[in-house]
Amino acid sequence: MGEPESSSINAQSRSTSQFVVNGQSITYQTEVMAESLNFPWSLTFMPNNEILISEKSGQLKRLSSDNKIDSISGVPSVFFKSQGGLFDTLVDPDFANNQTIYLSYAGGTMEANATHIASAKLVDNQLTELKTIFQVTPDKKGPVHYGGKLAWMPDNTILLTTGDGFDYREKAQDKQNLLGKIIRINRDGSIPSDNPYASSQAYHPAIYSLGHRNPQGITYDNQNNRIVMHEHGPAGGDEINYIEAGKNYGWPVASHGKDYSGASISPFKTYQGMQDPLIHWTPSIAPSGLAVYAGEQFPEIQGSYLVGALAGKELRLVVKNDNQVVEQLSLLKELDQRIRDVRVDSKGIIYVLTDGESGQLIRISRN
Repeated sequence: MGEPESSSINAQSRSTSQFVVNGQSITYQTEVMAESLNFPWSLTFMPNNEILISEKSGQLKRLSSDNKIDSISGVPSVFFKSQGGLFDTLVDPDFANNQTIYLSYAGGTMEANATHIASAKLVDNQLTELKTIFQVTPDKKGPVHYGGKLAWMPDNTILLTTGDGFDYREKAQDKQNLLGKIIRINRDGSIPSDNPYASSQAYHPAIYSLGHRNPQGITYDNQNNRIVMHEHGPAGGDEINYIEAGKNYGWPVASHGKDYSGASISPFKTYQGMQDPLIHWTPSIAPSGLAVYAGEQFPEIQGSYLVGALAGKELRLVVKNDNQVVEQLSLLKELDQRIRDVRVDSKGIIYVLTDGESGQLIRISRN
């Protein structure tokens, strides 16, 4: 992919806005930290206040603490078409010693493609020792519904969300097929011996949960010791779920959404033996990116969920009291931008990526 390129991007655009939560008015500042990003898909915090930004077209960028942005070479070739491309990144917990990162991406051709995970060492601005450590099976046709989100578990195993491939939605219930699942693997790509179906002959041992449509947000909530995930519904029926090992989340047997034609997908909104969502959205907001808020900047929303919304063109704030959703707020509507990803740094500052061929990285802090 050639030599890394570097440029300097200055934060030029700042604005302030307000929201009210629990009767308290909060003023926040938005600041554009990077722009002209080509369909940015995810952001990941690195040591030394650096940020990795993946672009769906197959580029990986590193933003330094002084707003210098570098292109990283050696990224694997991706199947870039429609919803396919370079997806998420993870930084190894022992990065200071092993310089390892992980990438999820669509690989293959229009006729045979799948979600992959690769590991590599990030040395200066180059990926070395790149190797594929996991591939979703079987291959599918068409460039849609990959999932592709990654998250760490507390034991340093990796979670990967996989989509149902759109035309293969019944496979989300197939116990041997990895479409429409959450996968759990070790850092070397092997399958943990304590996966819920590791010793089952009926299930693929990599499966952690099943019955998902196209999950594009997953995180581990350290405050409550649980996995939180959201997924796209069809026409309506987007969901937030608490994920438990071995559980079935219903798709396409149960859904609050309808087919895009208006036809019913299933007569069931809930089904015995399958998990109901914490909340669902109809009409769809098209959720993408998920963070649990923790930090000093906005203590009023501690433990709340931040959800990027593509169709909604907003950052959806889901305010909770224990396990009950008590309020939802639409933030960043003033941007009129599709929000692709959202993360919270160690100081409680919120970062979002806007979607599109000229995407931006935006920093949200207390004014």
